[in-house]
Amino acid sequence: MNPRLETLQHTTRRQFLGNAGQFSLGAIALHAMKDQARGGDIISQGDPMAPRRPHFPPKAKRVIYLHMSGAPPHLDLWDYKPELVKRDGQDCPDEFLKGRRFAFTSGVPKLMGTPRTFSQHGKGGIWMSDAIPNFHKVADEMCVIKSMHTDQFNHAPAELLLFTGSARQGRPSMGAWASYGLGTENADLPGFVVLISSGVQPSGGQGVWGSGFLPSVFQGVQCRSKGDPVLYVSDPAGMSRDLRRQSLDVLRELNQLQANELGHPETLTRIAQYELAFRMQASVPEAMDISKEPASVLEAYGAKPGESSFANNCLLARRLAEKDVRFIQLFDWGWDFHGTGESTGLREGLTNKCATMDKPIAALINDLKERGLLDDTLVVWSGEFGRTPFREGRTAKSKVLGRDHYPDCFATFMAGAGVKRGFTMGETDDLGFSVAEDKVHVHDLQATIMHLLGFDHTQLTYRFQGRDFRLTDVHGSIIRKALA
Repeated sequence: MNPRLETLQHTTRRQFLGNAGQFSLGAIALHAMKDQARGGDIISQGDPMAPRRPHFPPKAKRVIYLHMSGAPPHLDLWDYKPELVKRDGQDCPDEFLKGRRFAFTSGVPKLMGTPRTFSQHGKGGIWMSDAIPNFHKVADEMCVIKSMHTDQFNHAPAELLLFTGSARQGRPSMGAWASYGLGTENADLPGFVVLISSGVQPSGGQGVWGSGFLPSVFQGVQCRSKGDPVLYVSDPAGMSRDLRRQSLDVLRELNQLQANELGHPETLTRIAQYELAFRMQASVPEAMDISKEPASVLEAYGAKPGESSFANNCLLARRLAEKDVRFIQLFDWGWDFHGTGESTGLREGLTNKCATMDKPIAALINDLKERGLLDDTLVVWSGEFGRTPFREGRTAKSKVLGRDHYPDCFATFMAGAGVKRGFTMGETDDLGFSVAEDKVHVHDLQATIMHLLGFDHTQLTYRFQGRDFRLTDVHGSIIRKALA
């Protein structure tokens, strides 16, 4: 028999894989396991939410992200267009319609100037409309970016792109990336908290605060300002705290045995979540109890204990920021101003909706500043895209004015840690159809938020299915012009 073949016949699989060289199946498998472990290095044995250092000293210790779900009409709030007002009612030029798709408009729509009154505010002369009078008072704290754009013109994919970097479900959200990179400084509260107002979930669903392929310990925890702060956090009838502790101790031992045997990060996640839930039973009710706030503070926000409202959630955001929650995300539904009814019209409808929003946000900014928290808290306000400079097609003959979805231009503002104050950045053209100066993509906004938290957004990665993923995918540049 051939000696070489005889040797191979008696070689075990372990010997084959061990001796087959750098490019063998064994080496490939080992490399794959190392890659998998690379993502797990940050989730080392022990508490996956333990505090971790970012890449460099951060400007922001925490983020409060205020999302107006539905996309506010930026041309009626931030981006004043006198030329569009002059040409109100004219046919939209064909050059702006060719090859374009709109959600609810076809044919040749009419240009529409804003029915709102604009004026300049603060030392920087920031243009704002009369729909947001309380923002006028905090203009010197704001960095307004009027040159945002996105790739999506429908709500769900646009929200997913904004918060996860992808228009499809399955990627980790911005808050999950922040929790993954930083852990938490308060072991008794989640590192990432989500608050919903106006009774409707965002169009992007829970994926906009999900953990995607990251261990689920990093996903957002949805809290409520009415009823139990977290669903099912209370013990059932007949279950005392001592008995709960005993049952969790047994579960921990069982899960630890499995973790030691299999080393799966989700097992450690399960242990951490059970323990956090136990601590939250005591810490969350206290943190979420705004009835302890002075009457003057409740009045400033327009908050009412026991109710569910955006005002209550803004006050809760400040309380959570005080307790070192890393990422606090507020979603407020009802900003889809098509003008199909009075409530979504640009006159009374916008006035009423803004009244529920600008007062509590202005109070939040002032409150953070007075408590010395604004210097290391980044506040971000946005929608998922903008609105058209022409009338929404379905309401062309209506007395109620509304605008269609528009991805090419919209506005956002930031305040607080690391950004310029009393500053406006970016411009759109005279009719508001395209960005004319300082174009900013949603990936750039993501990169900037990560930068202010102390991360190089290209280096905060997690290996999944054979490649490194990051929040900004292969895109994103820091908005240097907006930084202090």
